[in-house]
Amino acid sequence: MKNLKYLFILLIATTFSGCGVYNFTGTGTIDAKTFQVNFFQNNADLIEPGIDRQFTLALQDLIQNQTNLNLVSTGGELTYEGEITDYRITPMTATADQQAAQNRLTIRINVRFTNKKKETDDFERTFEFYYDFPGNELPTGSVLNTAIQTIFERITQDVFNESLAKW
Repeated sequence: MKNLKYLFILLIATTFSGCGVYNFTGTGTIDAKTFQVNFFQNNADLIEPGIDRQFTLALQDLIQNQTNLNLVSTGGELTYEGEITDYRITPMTATADQQAAQNRLTIRINVRFTNKKKETDDFERTFEFYYDFPGNELPTGSVLNTAIQTIFERITQDVFNESLAKW
């Protein structure tokens, strides 16, 4: 009975003596309260209308959903800005009759991150991801929407991890 008492005390002590609150996104130690995402201009040679706005909103949504930072239009303690630098479609594999069996849509985005609270976290980096689709389909409609959504989910998560999660 006495050993059970000590075991219970040990269990309680280890439960309440952690190193702080663990956050699965890794953002538990952010000093900032606000962030802003400036419009990501589309400077790619091949222009797909609207993807600049889509990316800007996707990055805003991800940060809002994974942190309790407040989105502001100016004066944010954390600032994201940059441009879409590349949007290209390339054939990846060919059939016996020299037709594309698979195509790849690749989007590259240059991101500048500024942290007014901790300048050592500032960076400028390029993020890129791709989506493969069958060669007999055109990158329009639902194929294009799925491709852009997949690419932006990955890039925004990579930007988040680099800037806030530190993974």
